Amino acid sequence: FPHRSQHNDAAMACCTSPTNSTEAIAAMPSFEPIRTKMVAEGINQAAISAFESTFNALVSGESGMIPESTIEPATGVLTTDDITAKVDKAYLAETVVCKLNGGLGTGMGLDKAKSLLEVKSGETFLDLTAKQVMKMREEFGMKVKFMLMNSFSTSDDTLAFFQKNYPTLAGEEGLEMLQNKVPKLDKETFEPAVCESDPSNEWCPPGHGDLYAALIGSGRLDALLKDGFKYMFVSNSDNLGATLDTSILAHFAETDASFMMECCVRTENDKKGGHLCVRKADKQLILRESAMCPDEDEKDFQDISKHSYFNTNNLWIRLDKLKEIIDANNGIIPLPMIKNGKTVDPKDDSSQKVLQLETAMGAAIECFAGASAIVVPRTRFAPVKKCNDLLLLRSDAYVITDDYRIALNPECGGVAPAMNIDSKKYKMVHQLEAACVGGIPSLVSCKRLTIKGKVLLSSSCKFVGEVSITNSSDEAKTVPPTKLTDVTLDLTDSPGVGPLKSSTVTTSPIEGQKPGTSGLRKKTKVFMSENYLNNFVQSAFTAVSDCGTDLSVGTLIIGGDGRYFNDEAIQTIIKMGVANGVKRFWVGKDGLLSTPAVSAIIRERGPVWQKAFGAFILTASHNPGGPEEDFGIKYNCENGGPAPDKLTSMIFDNTKTITNYTMATDFPSIDITTAGSTTVKSDDGYSEVTVEVIDSTKNHVDLLKTIFDFDSIKTLLDREDFSFVYDSMHGVNGPYAKAVFVDELGQPESCCMNAVPKDDFNGGHADPNLTYAKELVAIMGLDKTGAKIDVGDKKVPSFGAAADGDGDRNMILGSQFFVTPSDSLAVIAANANSIPFFKAQGGLKGVARSMPTSGAVDLVSKDLGFDLFETPTGWKYFGNLMDSKDLYGGKDYTPFICGEESFGTGSNHVREKDGIWAVLAWLQILASKNSDASKPLVTVEDIVVDHWGKYGRNYYCRWDFEGMDKSGATAMMEKMRADAESNTGREVGTYTIATADDFTYVDPVDGSVAKKQGIRFLMSDGSRVIFRLSGTAGSGATVRMYIEQYEPKILDKEVSKALEELVKVALELCDIKTFCGTETPTVIT
Repeated sequence: FPHRSQHNDAAMACCTSPTNSTEAIAAMPSFEPIRTKMVAEGINQAAISAFESTFNALVSGESGMIPESTIEPATGVLTTDDITAKVDKAYLAETVVCKLNGGLGTGMGLDKAKSLLEVKSGETFLDLTAKQVMKMREEFGMKVKFMLMNSFSTSDDTLAFFQKNYPTLAGEEGLEMLQNKVPKLDKETFEPAVCESDPSNEWCPPGHGDLYAALIGSGRLDALLKDGFKYMFVSNSDNLGATLDTSILAHFAETDASFMMECCVRTENDKKGGHLCVRKADKQLILRESAMCPDEDEKDFQDISKHSYFNTNNLWIRLDKLKEIIDANNGIIPLPMIKNGKTVDPKDDSSQKVLQLETAMGAAIECFAGASAIVVPRTRFAPVKKCNDLLLLRSDAYVITDDYRIALNPECGGVAPAMNIDSKKYKMVHQLEAACVGGIPSLVSCKRLTIKGKVLLSSSCKFVGEVSITNSSDEAKTVPPTKLTDVTLDLTDSPGVGPLKSSTVTTSPIEGQKPGTSGLRKKTKVFMSENYLNNFVQSAFTAVSDCGTDLSVGTLIIGGDGRYFNDEAIQTIIKMGVANGVKRFWVGKDGLLSTPAVSAIIRERGPVWQKAFGAFILTASHNPGGPEEDFGIKYNCENGGPAPDKLTSMIFDNTKTITNYTMATDFPSIDITTAGSTTVKSDDGYSEVTVEVIDSTKNHVDLLKTIFDFDSIKTLLDREDFSFVYDSMHGVNGPYAKAVFVDELGQPESCCMNAVPKDDFNGGHADPNLTYAKELVAIMGLDKTGAKIDVGDKKVPSFGAAADGDGDRNMILGSQFFVTPSDSLAVIAANANSIPFFKAQGGLKGVARSMPTSGAVDLVSKDLGFDLFETPTGWKYFGNLMDSKDLYGGKDYTPFICGEESFGTGSNHVREKDGIWAVLAWLQILASKNSDASKPLVTVEDIVVDHWGKYGRNYYCRWDFEGMDKSGATAMMEKMRADAESNTGREVGTYTIATADDFTYVDPVDGSVAKKQGIRFLMSDGSRVIFRLSGTAGSGATVRMYIEQYEPKILDKEVSKALEELVKVALELCDIKTFCGTETPTVIT
C-alpha cells in the first residue's frame, strides 16, 4: 500500500518472504494441501488467496501481536455531536446496508444462527432487523438496498426464517451473500484438520474480515459498483442499535473519507474488547483486538482511561476505494491475522487440537488512506456476545424503540448496569435460561450486578444500586423475590429447592431418534435402554424452548394408550419436566389419554392461565404393545396438533448432538391411579410444582356433546330394530366408549367389546381393519376380505365399529357390510349437515384427504362446492389447513372434514384424527336417515349404496407388506423414483400411464414443501397405483401399495375382481418380489 509505513511493509514482506534460509524455506509448511482441499470444496479464488495471505503470516512466525510499545492512544476523535454535514437523502440511493449474520454463537452453546435467538419481547435479532429495514424504507420513502452476509452454517436457517416471516424481503434479489469457509489447521503441522465423525467440523468461518473476500469472490462488489452504489454501511446482526443514520452517512460522504469506523467510549463492560489506537510508526489509525495483545500488556489493554474508544463494528466503506485497494494488491486486502486455538470437534475437548485463523473487518482501517473514526452514542451499540449481555438486553434496562432498535432505557441515566455474572455457571444460553425460568429480574435501577455460583432468578427480583450475590454450594439457590438495594447476599447456607433440584446427567447421542409422521416408534426394550427415552425427551424440551415456548407458564399434558412401559415413562417425563422448568402437569388417570382427547384437552381445558402449551403422548398407535413389541412418543403443540416438521427436525437435530439431560431425581413419584392434585414445594418456599391427575375422558366427551345431537342418537340406539357393538381392542378407547355409550347414551355395557385397556392389548394387534379386528369382523358377518360369511340364524348387529390402540382410528361396519375409510370420509362429507356442529356454522366449507386416499371425497367436493386439498400422509398437514385463518391470517376453510385411507377421520374440533368422533358421525347420519321410527331401518349399506348411485364407486384396496427389509424396500422405491420419467406414457396391460411421479406438496398455508411423499402412477382413465414406505413401524419397513379404479355405473363388483388386472400391473411396476422377496401382503384392506 502506498500509505503504509516501513514497519508495515516489513510485515507484508514477512508474509511473502519469511526468510532467506534455503533450509527454512524447505521446512516451511506448504499451503498446497489447503489449496487442494479448498478447490475441491468449490471455494472461490478470492477466498483462497485471502486465506493464503493469512496462512503465510502464520508460517512466517508472525504472532499477530501488537505490543503496547508500538502504539499510542487515539485522541481527539470526532463525535456525532460535531457533525455539521447537511442530511441529504440523495445519498441513500447510493448506499447499501449489510448485516453480518455468519455467527452460530457456539460460545454461548448455540448450534443455530445466533440471530434466531430470542432477544426481547418474543422478538429475535432477525425479527428486529427485518422490522428495522421495513421501518427505514417507510421513513425514508425509498427502497434502501439491504443484504445479509450469511455463513454456510446460518444460510439455510436464515433464509427459511425470512421466507416464512418476511417473504417480501426474502424475495428481493441479492438478499444473501455467503461468507466463505476455511479449513481448520492442525496446531502442530498446519495441515488441514480431519474429523471423521463429522467432516463439517473440519471447516470454520474465516472471521468477519472475510467480508472483503466475499464481496470480491461473489462478484457482488463489481455488481454494486455497476448499479451505482458508492457507500456500504456494515454492522453485526446481533447489534440492534446499528441502523442507517442519515446524519452519519452525510458526514461520511461529505468528508470524502475512504473508510470510517464507529466507536464508543469504553466502559467497564467493554474493557476486554478491541480498541482503537494509533500506530507510532506512521500515525495510522489501527484496531487492536484482544487476541492481538501480548499477555504482558493486558493491563494497558484494559485501561479504559488510556485507550478510550472501542470498535463497535459499525463500519462505513467507500466501495470504489475498496475496489482500488483490492486491484492494487492482486485481488486481496491483506488483514492482520488472528489465531485461535480450538479442538476440531467443538463438543469434544479430546479431539484434534487445531488453529482457526481469522481476520477482523475493522482491521481494514489500516489499509485505507484517509480512514477516519467517529464516536457515536451508546444507543448505536447493543450487541450480545455473552450471557451477561443477553440478560441485560432481556431486562428492563433496555427497551425497543419505535424504529425497532434496542436502546438503553432512559431511566438508566445513560449508563448501562455493569454485569459480572459467573462465566462458568452461565456461559451457555440454556444455563442462563434455566436460572431465569421464573422470569427476568429488573435491572433498570441497578448500577452493578455480580453473581457467583448457581442461583435462580425471577421477574419479582428488583436489583437497585450495587448488588452482589454468592452461592458457593453445588445446589442452585433462589434469590429472594423482592427488592434488593446495595446489598451483598450470600446464599450458600440458605435452604435450596430440595425435591425440585435439577441434576445434570451426562449422555451421548443415540442413533435413529428421528420422529416419523406420528412421532418416534421403536421396540419397547429400545425405549427402556439407558438414556434412550431421556435423550429424546430432553431434545424435545430444548427444541420447544428454542421455539419460544416458556415452559414455566401453562401446563404440560402427559398420557398414553396404556401400553407396556407407559407408567414408568410418565414418571421420567415428569421429573425431566420439573428440571426443565415446568410448573404444572396434567396427567391422565391411570396414565391413559387417547390421542384425540389430548388434543381436546389442549384446546378446551382451562382456566386460561393454566392452558396447556403442549403434550407428550406415549403411543405407538395401532402397533402391537408389550415388552417384546412397540413403544412410541410424540409431542403435540399448543394448537392441539402434532409437532410440525420444523419442530420435529429441531428435536432430531438435538438428539444428534446431545451431551447431557436434566432431571429432578428427588422429585417424588406420583400416584396416577387416583384423580387429584399433588403440589411439591421447594425447601426454600419460593417455588412449587403441581401435578394434577385428571379424568381421562371428561374434556373429550364434553366436547363431543357440543358437536352431536346425543338425544337423536340415543333415539336411534334405543330402536328395537337397531343394535350395535364397539370394539376398543383393549386399547385406550375403552373408557371413552363406556363414557359415551353407557354413561351418556344409556346403552348396556355389553355394547362395548374389549373395553378394558391392557398393556399388551391382550396379546392382540390393536389395528382396526378387517385382518386384525377379526372378532368384531366375525360378529358383523364378514371375513378378512370384507366378504359376507354364512352366519346361520345368528343375528348380526346393525352397526359395528372398532378403534385402535390410541383411539384416533376407526373402522365402520354395517350388517355384513364393510365401509372403506375412503368411502366413509366421502359419506360423512356428503351428509355433514346432519351433524349440528356443521349445520350451525352454515355448512361444511373444506375437505381434505391424504394423497393415497381414494378420490371418492373429490366427487362430493366438486358437487357441493367445497374447498378440496390433497396432502401428504400425516395429520399435521390437515392441522395447517384448519388453522389457516387463526394462526396464519389466511383463508378460513372451517368447518372442515379430513381423512386418510388408514382408517383416520376427523374434523376441526381437534387437531388429530378422532376415532370415536367418526363413529358418532355415522350414528348421527343414521339417526337423521331414520328420524321416522315407523319406517324400515335405513342401514349403513343403504347409505353407502345410495352414495355410489349418485357419485359412482371408487373401487379401492391397500396392500400392506409389513416387516420388509428396509434396504430392499428403499431400493425398490428409489428404482421407481428414478424410472418415473421413462414410465410416463408407457402402456402396461390395458392401461396407459399418463403420469409417473413422486408426490410433492406445497402447503397453501405456510408455503412449506414436502417432497418424496409417495410414488404415483396416474393412468389415463383416472385409475391410480401408489406406493409408500410407512414411517410408523417400530421395526423393519412397511410397504404400502394402493390400488384405485373409478367406475360410474357398475357398482356391485367384488373389489378383488374389479381391481384384479390393476393389481397385476402394480406388482409389475414395483417388482417387489425381486426387492423384498414376496408378492404376498400381510394385510389387505
